[in-house]
Amino acid sequence: MKNPIKISKHIPSVLQGSLNFAPGRSISWTIEHPLEQTAFRWMVALVVVFLCAYLYFVSLSVLNVIARKEALSEIAKLQTSTSDMEHDYFALSQGVVPSEGESLGLSPISAISYVYRSGNTAMAGQTIAANAIAQTL
Repeated sequence: MKNPIKISKHIPSVLQGSLNFAPGRSISWTIEHPLEQTAFRWMVALVVVFLCAYLYFVSLSVLNVIARKEALSEIAKLQTSTSDMEHDYFALSQGVVPSEGESLGLSPISAISYVYRSGNTAMAGQTIAANAIAQTL
């Protein structure tokens, strides 16, 4: 074998590589792997499952947005009807006076009885009861 022809008098660096184009073991793309068809089926099935899950969650979020808008409109209707009822209640309660109670058969309380409770609750209750009696006298 002949000596290779030297192009340069310098020695190549460690970082400089050489390309080996010698024929060696290669991969043949013409032969199908035994598990390739099974793997392809699994991949297609996964893509279909993910696509169905995506469509399900998108439609679910759209339906939730629609339900939220309907709930907000229903809340607004209920608030309006509640405020109308409160307005009517206050208007009707302004017309009620103590003299109308007598016409309905109601009478003022003549004898007041209190329940005795021991402990701190009794002290608070006695104070409130004493203030109420003092205000009525």
